[in-house]
Amino acid sequence: MANKEELKNLLKIDEKKSQIAQIQKEMQDPSFWADQEKSRNATQEMANLQKIINEYEKAEAPEELHKLELEATLAGQYDFNNAILSLHAGAGGTEAQDWAEMLLRMFERFAERRGFSYQILEISPGEEAGIKSATIKINGPYAYGFLKSEAGVHRLVRISPFDSDKARHTSFALVEVIPEIEQANEINIDEKDLRIDVYRSRGHGGQGVNTTDSAVRITHTPTGIVVAVQNERSQLQNKNTALKILQSKLLALKLKERKEETNKIRGEHMAAAWGNQIRSYVLHPYKQVKDHRTEVVSNDPNEVLNGNLDQFIESFLKKGI
Repeated sequence: MANKEELKNLLKIDEKKSQIAQIQKEMQDPSFWADQEKSRNATQEMANLQKIINEYEKAEAPEELHKLELEATLAGQYDFNNAILSLHAGAGGTEAQDWAEMLLRMFERFAERRGFSYQILEISPGEEAGIKSATIKINGPYAYGFLKSEAGVHRLVRISPFDSDKARHTSFALVEVIPEIEQANEINIDEKDLRIDVYRSRGHGGQGVNTTDSAVRITHTPTGIVVAVQNERSQLQNKNTALKILQSKLLALKLKERKEETNKIRGEHMAAAWGNQIRSYVLHPYKQVKDHRTEVVSNDPNEVLNGNLDQFIESFLKKGI
């Protein structure tokens, strides 16, 4: 394990202090506060930087130092950013939709465990139970770095609570994870490529989403990417948030295409996302959660579904997948 002085260099503590000083300097200019979104983002960034510094300065116990050492491995370009997760129920109707909602709750609990905040941007309820899809933003330092391990298909095996015959069912849900990006200079969005629809959002019990007429759905016609946002107070705010997410998704797509092209050159095969589950959650006939990429196993699915993803995330990061 790295000692505290080594962690100071790995975490770039002095650099983070300089970034905070620069933001504080910008705050002295009255024009800084004229752009509410920019000032809000800068304030959030400063809080995230300060959180890391505080954790470093207070860390003494081996467990605290280990946590910081794990954060120090997150050196990717966007690892420090907030994370945007999109969940999609697979085929299977109510079963899959209930599973998608269980996963949404798992990520909410994970955020709470790490001291992150989260915000549901869009949710599409199922007809009987669960959700068809949802988009949630998780705010906190290294949120994307930690949660990028969750992208892929998640498989559930259980006795169905919706089946009177008490039969065993297998359900799938897809999780997409991208970093929140404030401005991707290499991504230019042409307004002519956008179809923008306004609709009445439908809140979901207990999810804290207001029912309004200002929900916005943006379809990027060249790629088919669809982004919907319904939680903001105004149509304009929803549109701006949706455009930012679209920009992040387009950048993620561009980076993925570059990676796939590199893999083709190397002769590697990229399997399709659906049908290639990254993790299985078995609740019957035995209890086990297994990550198929790292072979890490937990025999306490309830703890995992309550947001304890640390062993899976840590193994994923150490393996450098």
